[in-house]
Amino acid sequence: MQAVATVLPFRVNSYVVDELIDWDAAPDDPIYRLVFPQADMLPKEDVSRIADLLSAGAKRKELNEAANEVRAQLNPHPAGQMDLNVPTLGNEEPIPGIQHKYNETVLFFPKQGQTCHAYCTYCFRWAQFVGDADLKFASSEIDQMVEYVRSHPEVTSVLFTGGDPMIMGEGVISRYIEPLLEIEHLEAIRIGTKALGYWPQRFVTDPDADDTLRLFEKVVESGKNLAFMAHFSHPNEMAPDLVQEAVRRVRNTGAVIRTQAPLIRTINDDPGTWETMWRTHVRHGMVPYYMFIERDTGPQDYFAVPLAEAYDIFRNAYQRVSGLARTVRGPSMSATPGKVCIDGVTEVAGQKVFVLHFIQARDPELVGRPFFAEYDEKAAWLFDLKPALGATHFPWEMVPEGGSDGLIDLPRL
Repeated sequence: MQAVATVLPFRVNSYVVDELIDWDAAPDDPIYRLVFPQADMLPKEDVSRIADLLSAGAKRKELNEAANEVRAQLNPHPAGQMDLNVPTLGNEEPIPGIQHKYNETVLFFPKQGQTCHAYCTYCFRWAQFVGDADLKFASSEIDQMVEYVRSHPEVTSVLFTGGDPMIMGEGVISRYIEPLLEIEHLEAIRIGTKALGYWPQRFVTDPDADDTLRLFEKVVESGKNLAFMAHFSHPNEMAPDLVQEAVRRVRNTGAVIRTQAPLIRTINDDPGTWETMWRTHVRHGMVPYYMFIERDTGPQDYFAVPLAEAYDIFRNAYQRVSGLARTVRGPSMSATPGKVCIDGVTEVAGQKVFVLHFIQARDPELVGRPFFAEYDEKAAWLFDLKPALGATHFPWEMVPEGGSDGLIDLPRL
């Protein structure tokens, strides 16, 4: 476990340890597996190499070099985060801490928010937390962020992400949020956070809890939608009275809480868990929003559920809940070309296929367009799939036209 934690980030707090983990059930308890590294999360040879260095009392520099070699094989920045999503102001250098993949939404990574109250073992942004400056994505340049949003009228929402923005105190987070309230074309401010699950005290008993809620009220009173993108990975995270009180207080500010999580093997990979989680969220006034597929980064091989199985889990849970919970979308893959949803498995012209569509896309023309992929019971990610029904390429792919150097869009199914 220590060898894995040398490569991947590990952090846990007293609330998770004392209130969420059933220690009589460990190591099978889902919250335990959610935060504590497992020995088989990485290839055996890599774990053995690091473990041997630890046993031999290797110096920190040697450990870091070995750990970095393992990290480099784990696709630390998937979906073009570093090379495709980073915008510029005019013809200047890329703007640090901003990603602009979809026209309507800008992601901002506030420097002070690039850690969490506890770390999820499956986190696709693990590279933010391992102490390597080349892998970290963050900025404290508030003016640059505001200028960029102001100069792009197509941007209707800003998502504060991390890490966890709610690790920041009210005095810090307000400096990022308040300037955005003056931008007329901005309709919504989103906060991606797991604080409700990992540290609900942030909204109830922390010294600046009341000030934070007043900031939320100020956002709503300005005419902006405040969307709390709350990460809940298991229904057990909703059990304590404290988190239920935190949810009530956040909702009372006028904020909308939307819930999302990835489907993770050994933690929430059965329909009953998702059914219970969605129904619990609706009961407490939250809106089920996304079931994600584990991204192609970090220990994906350990946590990933095959797409065919993921669809069955989603469908079986979805059919057991009322329409109030059927706001949820998924299973969804946040891949390089966009958010791809698995709509079903069916047979067309004698061929068994996946039916998919883009919920969101780097190319807006792809949004809402259905397409097909050959059924593959082992495929766990978009790029494991092959086009179906005689197609040679997927809709987002480009191919040379004749013998020229030009590129054309492929015909879409």
